Amino acid sequence: MVKNVASVVADLDPEDFYLLSGVEQGMRFSEWVNRGKLPEYANLTAEEVDYRLDRCMKRDLIERRTIQYEGYQLTFEGYDVLALHTFAERDTIEGVGAPLGVGKESDVYEAQSYRPLALKFHREGYTNFREVNKEREYTADHHHVSWLYTARKAAEREHDALETLYPDVSVPRPVDHNRHAILMTKFDGVELARAKLDDAQVVGVLDLVLGEVADAYEAGMVHADLSEHNVAVAESGITIFDWPQSVPTDHANAAELLERDVSNLVGFFRRKYPAVVPDVDVARVADAIAEGDFETVREFATSRSP
Repeated sequence: MVKNVASVVADLDPEDFYLLSGVEQGMRFSEWVNRGKLPEYANLTAEEVDYRLDRCMKRDLIERRTIQYEGYQLTFEGYDVLALHTFAERDTIEGVGAPLGVGKESDVYEAQSYRPLALKFHREGYTNFREVNKEREYTADHHHVSWLYTARKAAEREHDALETLYPDVSVPRPVDHNRHAILMTKFDGVELARAKLDDAQVVGVLDLVLGEVADAYEAGMVHADLSEHNVAVAESGITIFDWPQSVPTDHANAAELLERDVSNLVGFFRRKYPAVVPDVDVARVADAIAEGDFETVREFATSRSP
């Protein structure tokens, strides 16, 4: 988990943000930004750059490496600071609270605003950049791709998906977006993987989730990474979250990805509740979702569990 830097933002001067933004600009062209180019990128004097580099290094917002030249790079904490600073300037949030969830590719915090919000920082590429870079479609055609670009594009894609889907699909309402960070409404419930459903609820909940998948498809989107770990279950209903890998329904692989989503969900329910969930023809369920004809998995049972 990357350190929460909310308290750092108030300690920084405007010139510190100029420097961080200058490093960010330089990272568009190279992984490590040449020290000699920072005055130009940051619009600061060489002496001011020296002073600001020291301040930001002490706060772990940038790191240095000497290769053929003295180079600098933002840390994720530095990138977080830039996003938080932008949100603060927009009066979108007033502060950042406790962690709500920490994953392999994101950190989520409670955000203080006019109502409780969730602040999600995308971390794609931070610990295993090469693998993420190969797997993510939005980085495939770029020769120089930094982890900043990968995380920012993931956030952009997720924010665009939420804006497309909300409120017709049960997803978090998007509030704001900057760089690799998304502000959205908090939602109730626990992950499907950790939920304990009564036998009488199981098929109904599965139908409810697949119904939202059908609504998303009608709205033009396929989640493409759906599992028991990105569906929340509450008394008020379900919420599907984590949409950075989503694709439009006219994508070349949309049908395949939709069937995989359905297979993941049905497979989870079959493993966890084998006594009450029938064996299902996944391909037919996916076809029904795509055609707008889905009502219940019971219509696609190939055999009944004992």
